[in-house]
Amino acid sequence: MLLRLSVSRPSLHILLTRPPILSSRNCRNITAPLTAMASNSTLASIDPSEISTYKPRYIDIGINLADPIFRGHYHGKPRHPDDLGGVVQRAIDVGCTKLIVTGSSFKSSRDALKIAQEFPQHVYTTAGIHPCSSSIFSTSHHMHHDESGSESEESPAAAAPETADSASTPIPICADPDPDAPQPEDPSLIDHVRTPQLIASLSDLISSNRSPKGGLIAFGEFGLDYDRLHYCSRTIQLHSFRAQLSLASSLTPQLPLFLHSRAAHRDFVDCLKEAFGPNLERLEKGGVVHSFTGTLEEMQELMDLGLFIGVNGCSFKTEENCAVVKQIRLDRIMLETDGPWCEVRGGHEGWKYLVQYYAREREAKEKREEEEQRMKKEKEQEREKKAEEAAKALADVSLNGNGTEPPTKVEAGNGTPDVSGTSTPNGQPQKRERRKKQPQPPPQQKKKNAKKESEVPERFKVVKKEKWEEGAMVKGRNEPCTIERIAIIVAEIKGVSVKEVCEAAWRNTVQVFGLEE
Repeated sequence: MLLRLSVSRPSLHILLTRPPILSSRNCRNITAPLTAMASNSTLASIDPSEISTYKPRYIDIGINLADPIFRGHYHGKPRHPDDLGGVVQRAIDVGCTKLIVTGSSFKSSRDALKIAQEFPQHVYTTAGIHPCSSSIFSTSHHMHHDESGSESEESPAAAAPETADSASTPIPICADPDPDAPQPEDPSLIDHVRTPQLIASLSDLISSNRSPKGGLIAFGEFGLDYDRLHYCSRTIQLHSFRAQLSLASSLTPQLPLFLHSRAAHRDFVDCLKEAFGPNLERLEKGGVVHSFTGTLEEMQELMDLGLFIGVNGCSFKTEENCAVVKQIRLDRIMLETDGPWCEVRGGHEGWKYLVQYYAREREAKEKREEEEQRMKKEKEQEREKKAEEAAKALADVSLNGNGTEPPTKVEAGNGTPDVSGTSTPNGQPQKRERRKKQPQPPPQQKKKNAKKESEVPERFKVVKKEKWEEGAMVKGRNEPCTIERIAIIVAEIKGVSVKEVCEAAWRNTVQVFGLEE
């Protein structure tokens, strides 16, 4: 069944004019810098007259919609109805009209392709074996690769008994291994017999589903992750990465690469150079290193090689992370959420940039409202003035025929004025009646538990999974609609407008992945 989703994007008061859109046809020029977009100008330096209403547009390059959590399943157990349609619609509502769903195992790659069929023209996919899912290349792995899930999923023993409703829940690879117990570094564990079979299966999966057939537009997620060796050893990860790079380089035409590198930069770059040349000159479509958290030097080397840098909430955790983001050129940046993980949290360094952005937005709103009130008051005073002039003109028309005003009662001998200028028919002064003060309603007492307005507002209602309701986000489950926060933080860190960030990231992503405008 195809779901029809409405596209509606919010407006923001953003600065600068819209930069030109580059063609996505010539991917060989992806390394050319966009000097204009790398501006370090600050918002304060922009003339307020340049402010315009801008509707942001986003492409989430890394969203794990194939994770069961987006179907209402948590740790193998159903907690609420499948609300994937609502998740996708909320993304569209904020302007994130294109989602690239990450394939990190055979199972998640196939599930991602099904989602692409469910949401055509909005959802695209990748296919590859994540480093933490690469134990399928080991002789110690005893499950069929089509049944092996991603590293985030529970073990079969921990899952609930299969029912008609849960039959589509991915079957996991292992149950949360001990982070303090890395897998053994034993080259003899590499399964050289099974490896060709795995690569052949991955090749078939890609060739039969690559766009425009099935929406598959990139090779990955694959790479190296030395922070999580409890899932898979360095030895097996390197074997998996090299085997997949060999396949990626042999595809005709090649696909863009969706890469993962965590605490493994030197080995990561060396493997890429082995496959595509010292300057990656044989890498035809480019690639992005997603969820980047590395050093400034590592980021610079990746950009010099022509690769793009994907940023999400994990890219803003520390002051050092934010310093690196500041130096990412806009012609090399892409945006992502990596949901259901990697949300921006209050304890992250990046959170303060959201606070300062929305504080400035509130201040600007208050000034606009004050100006509107001032103009309204001036118009009211102008109306009153015109009404007085009209009344005076009418009084002039009613003058006596001799051009004098009618005599007052006092002048006619019909009354005696009092000190207030009023009189009574018998000449006695009229007493002025005092108005009784109307009782004022007691001031409303503020509720003791009234919540203060959040420094960072939520665009949608957020509830716990136990209190799920249709249309609401689930607390702790990061969604693609939060990509607007990523753009805001990047803009604040770099001192540029949100429009500059959104348009640069959109242009880069369309160009590399060959998406339609």
